Amino acid sequence: MNGARRPRVGHIQFLNCLPLYWGLMRSGELLNVDLHKDAPDRLGAGLVAGELDIGPISLVEYLHHTEELLLLPDLAVGSDGPVRSVNLISTRPPAELGGARVALGSTSRTGVLLAQLLLADYYQVETDYLRCPPDLTEMLLEADAAVLIGDVALRAQYEAPPRGLVVTDLGQAWREWSGLPMVFAVWAVRRDFAAAHPGVVKDVHEAFLRSRELCLAELDQVAEVAARWEPFDAVTLADYFRRLDFSLGERQVAGLREFARRAGAVGAAPTLPAAGPEWFGP
Repeated sequence: MNGARRPRVGHIQFLNCLPLYWGLMRSGELLNVDLHKDAPDRLGAGLVAGELDIGPISLVEYLHHTEELLLLPDLAVGSDGPVRSVNLISTRPPAELGGARVALGSTSRTGVLLAQLLLADYYQVETDYLRCPPDLTEMLLEADAAVLIGDVALRAQYEAPPRGLVVTDLGQAWREWSGLPMVFAVWAVRRDFAAAHPGVVKDVHEAFLRSRELCLAELDQVAEVAARWEPFDAVTLADYFRRLDFSLGERQVAGLREFARRAGAVGAAPTLPAAGPEWFGP
């Protein structure tokens, strides 16, 4: 890659981002970046603060910082239907949660806001919210429902039904409500870094796109390797990876814009300009 130093690149430590990094490991291109692994909220904060140059950021965080960031084209984490790892776990169906307490995990502002929008406008219930660490048992000691994101949500999908709990996949609920895909995270670059090092950004972006295509061609192998250190078998992981949508084409951008519109309507995030998001392009 071009440039005097390796770009500081974020990596979400969730299974849902493994496919985007698989090819970087396989090709050796991972050596060309200074990789920072962390939870989504801390990575997003690091990108906004200038501690990272390029990386994933929650859609809600991006909407709050469009003046500092440019989107990388055709790169995201989302779903067009069930996502399996952004869930509402509740003691009764969502439409019966009026007056209930809902515990919000702290790992993704987008998943949390999506849950709040769905409960208020799709299921039409008024609830009280509290924040606590994303541990299902602890959350349900304090509340009637819990919003979980990431690997802990994926585990809860299997652990909750035997406990008599209701699992609501928020990606599927959004699809039923809006008719569009849900974008949970985007990849962005700081505008100042892009202006100073456009060639480096182009190289990193293309490396991610190549990595994604390689992984999609080898998903079963990726799942087999991941199953060695994860509490899921290879078949479960392969099915999970196939449900994820790592693209950001016209349909996904329409979903992103619709989420921004609905979030903006309740003052939860700035709306996008009519021209849409601004993209990196050397």
